[in-house]
Amino acid sequence: MLDAAELGKTVDKAVYADSVPTLREGLLDAQYDLSRSADFATIILMSGVSAAGKGETINQLVAWMDPRFITTHASDQPTDEERLRPPMWRYWRRLPAKGRIAIFFDHWYSDLTERRAHGKASDSEVAQRIAEISRFERMLTEEGVLLLKFNLHLSHDQQRKRLAALAADPATRWRVTDEDLAALDHYDAIRQAFEHIIGLTNQGHAPWVVVEAADHRYRNLAVGHAVLTALRGRLDQPGKGAVPGIAAVLPAGGEARALGGPSVLSELAPPEPLGEPTYARQLEEWQGRLALLTRHKRFRRHALIVAFEGNDAAGKGGAIKRVAAALDTRYRQIVPIAKPTDEAAARPYLWRFWKEIPRRGHTTIFDRTWYGRVLVERVEGLCSEADWRRAYGEINDFEAELSDDGVILVKFWLAISRDEQLRRFKEREATGFKRYKITEEDWRNREKWDDYEAAVSEMVARTSSHAAPWTLIEAEDKRRARIAVMKTICRRLEALL
Repeated sequence: MLDAAELGKTVDKAVYADSVPTLREGLLDAQYDLSRSADFATIILMSGVSAAGKGETINQLVAWMDPRFITTHASDQPTDEERLRPPMWRYWRRLPAKGRIAIFFDHWYSDLTERRAHGKASDSEVAQRIAEISRFERMLTEEGVLLLKFNLHLSHDQQRKRLAALAADPATRWRVTDEDLAALDHYDAIRQAFEHIIGLTNQGHAPWVVVEAADHRYRNLAVGHAVLTALRGRLDQPGKGAVPGIAAVLPAGGEARALGGPSVLSELAPPEPLGEPTYARQLEEWQGRLALLTRHKRFRRHALIVAFEGNDAAGKGGAIKRVAAALDTRYRQIVPIAKPTDEAAARPYLWRFWKEIPRRGHTTIFDRTWYGRVLVERVEGLCSEADWRRAYGEINDFEAELSDDGVILVKFWLAISRDEQLRRFKEREATGFKRYKITEEDWRNREKWDDYEAAVSEMVARTSSHAAPWTLIEAEDKRRARIAVMKTICRRLEALL
C-alpha cells in the first residue's frame, strides 16, 4: 500500500513558486465560503513516520489560509485531566463548529499505531479499537463533518537521510529526538502498523490520502490540493458524501401497537401509594446508603452518571432533588438539558454530553439526556429519519465507551398515565409557585402522546444493554417512585463496587 508513496516525486522550485499563489487563492476562497455557509465542519488528521514533515505541512496549510478560522491540536501524552475521563473525551471537546477547520497533529490513531508497532496491543485489542474508531468516524461524517486523513510517508532510507540532515543543521538539531531515532530503528514495525490500520480504516466516507513526503514542495502541494478539492467538492455539491442511515431491524413502536403487541410502558402496573411516615423513613435510609457508597474508596476509580427521562410532569425534578441531597455538592453536578445552544447545534449532537462527563470520584445527574435525538427530535421532526435511526447505534457505542472506562450509568424512565399527567398539568396551572413548570410546549407534546409512547418503546428495546440497562418506574405515586430511584442507584453501586 505504501510502496506507491516511494516513487521519488519532486516539484521544481520555479514550478512550486508559480503554483502556490493559485492554490492559496483557492484555499482562501473555499475557507471563506465554508465560514459563510457554516453547513459543515472540517477535520484534518495528519499522520506519518517521524521526520515526514507533519508539523511543517500543518504550518504551511495554516499560513496559506486564514488562521482565525482554523484550530490546531498537537496534544501528545494525555493530561491528568484527560486521564480521568474516557480516551475519546480529549478529542470530543476539541471538535470544530460548523464553518470551521480543525487540524489534529496527534489524534485517535496515534496511540493505536504506536502500541501496534511496539507489540503492546494484541490483534483483538487492535480490532476492537479499529471498530470503535470506525463507528466514531462514521458518526462524524453522518453528522456532516468533512473528515480528511493524511499519511505522510517516507521510505526507510528517506527517513534516515531526513533525520541526518536535520541533526546536522544547528537550526533544526533540536527537532531530532531520542524517540525519532528509536522510530528509525523500528521502521519496519511502524510501517506495518500504518499499513494494517490504514487498510482497515480506509472507508469511502473517511478515506486516507497517502502522500509521498521526501520532497517538501511536492508534499505541500499534494496536501494543499487534496484539501482544496475536498472542500470545493462539498461546497459546490451540498450533501455529497452523506451516508444513508441504517435501516431499522426491529419494527417501530407504532407498527407493533397496530399489530396488537403491548408496549413496554403499557405493561407497568400502578404502584400502591406510599404513606408519608414510611416514605420519610425509607428516604433517609436510602439517602444514607447512597452517601456512603459515593464516599467509598473504591468509588474513586469510577464516575457515576444518573440519567433521567420521562413523561412531562412525571416527577423527574423531585427525584433529582432527593438524589442530589445525598451527594457531596463538591463532587456532583446537575445538568439540565434543553434546546441546543448555537454552539452545541454547530457540532455533532453528542458533543454537549461529552463535555459534561464527570471525572472519577464524581457524579453527574442529567435532567433529560442524549435520548432527545430518538424522542423529541424524532417525534417533532427536528431531524431526519436516517438521523434518529442511526442514533441508536451511536448511543449504544457512547454508553459502552463510558462503561468500559469505569463510568457507572443508571438510566431512568419515569412513566405516568395520560390522565395523571392531565391532573398534574392542571394542578401546576392552579398553583402559583408551580405555574412556571407548565408551558405551551407541554400541552403540545401531550397531543402526540401515542407517538411519544411508540418512540419510548423502541428506544428502550434498542438501547437497554447489560452495561447500561433502562429502569422503567411507574411514577403515579411520587413517593414510591423516588424510593425506587434511590434503591436502583444504590443497588447498582453495591453490585459494581
